[in-house]
Amino acid sequence: MTTVRIRDARKTRRIGIVALAATVATLALTMLSGPAAADDINLDKYDFKVSGNVKLNSEPLEAVALTVAGSGYTVDIVTDVEGRWSVGVPEKGEYTVTLDESTLPTDIAVIDETDDSPNVKEVTIGQSGSSVMNFFIGRGERNQTSFVDQLVERLVNGLNFGLMLGLAAIGLSLVYGTTGISNFAHGEMVTFGAIMTLVFSGMLGLPIWAGIPIAILLSAAFGYVMDVGLWRPLRKRGVGIVQLMIVSIGLSLALRYIFQYFIGGGTEQLPGSDSPQIDLFGSVSLSVIDLVSMAISIAVICSVAWWLLKTRIGKATRAVSDNPSLAAASGIDVDQVVRIVWIVAAGLAGLSGILWAYFRPGIRWDMGAQILLLIFAAVTLGGLGTAFGALIGSIVIGLLVEVSSLFIPADLKYVGALVVLIVILLFRPQGILGRRERVG
Repeated sequence: MTTVRIRDARKTRRIGIVALAATVATLALTMLSGPAAADDINLDKYDFKVSGNVKLNSEPLEAVALTVAGSGYTVDIVTDVEGRWSVGVPEKGEYTVTLDESTLPTDIAVIDETDDSPNVKEVTIGQSGSSVMNFFIGRGERNQTSFVDQLVERLVNGLNFGLMLGLAAIGLSLVYGTTGISNFAHGEMVTFGAIMTLVFSGMLGLPIWAGIPIAILLSAAFGYVMDVGLWRPLRKRGVGIVQLMIVSIGLSLALRYIFQYFIGGGTEQLPGSDSPQIDLFGSVSLSVIDLVSMAISIAVICSVAWWLLKTRIGKATRAVSDNPSLAAASGIDVDQVVRIVWIVAAGLAGLSGILWAYFRPGIRWDMGAQILLLIFAAVTLGGLGTAFGALIGSIVIGLLVEVSSLFIPADLKYVGALVVLIVILLFRPQGILGRRERVG
């Protein structure tokens, strides 16, 4: 009987691995389609646009790269043979247009004697619904940051991103380790935390230091409600792993459009998202929000590690992940452990969503879905069901995402992380830590 149970457990975990791998591969292929490499992007998708020309002495410059960013929206584009470009944007407001001088011909630069950063321009979309930004190109010296300084800057940003991603990945890994569920609604749990912060601090006017704890508590309560109202009844009915995964996909879609119904399709900002940058060293500059975000992430991750390793409920969580049947026979209340795991995972996801809203920056109804693929990649890379593995995988993914943008277009930076994920899994299918049977 024991041998049969072990084989069933291994079969269940193999099903989970195959499902996650198939999902990652499908989403990676989707992302590879990328944006158009032409002179216009998203014009048919959005009602507002930013456009312009890049010319040298009335001669058009082709294949010059520009980035348009604002209201939580970022897109890269290159000029066509006539030096023109045009980008559709989701809403009115202020946008920053940055011209990549490294894509200009040799000894050519953006010239403006009155501006220290002439390749970066601000545009405002008003009642007309469009705005034009042209760049004056001439011969001159470029203000360039050395490769080493850029690398250090990306490493710092990657660490910040990886720590934030780790909070969500640890929660997802805990849920998978104790229940076997690949929860595709985890991205919406991330979004929920950010939206609750917006409601209490942005709409009701509470101080941000009060709104964030309330949002985290509500996120944890959301996890409790989901387990009591949905996941526990399905477990009691003996629903299979694949069916539970499909239910989580449906729940994800339902929650996503509920969020859109209540907050709309635009981008909202949390208080303090426009805090000024502080020059630290070299070209590295972070805002106070970034520094606080990293400190909070490290403190919370250390707390979760202590909880898993030192507390009774943490040890019980690891035991349930190893063997639920044996844990139950040893007197552990498996249902209670699973419920606590859902509460902790939802709280961590909510906090991750708040930090993600500042990192993007901005809150959107689908913001959690935007990083769901990376969360799954981090969990799989670190080792399925291992909380510490999820953290290591998240930091690796965060660093790869940021550093890869030095070599590939920003729109494809997530693909580099997925390629590394696939390569590692080819040689080490269980992930970096390789301890599928234990959480932490």
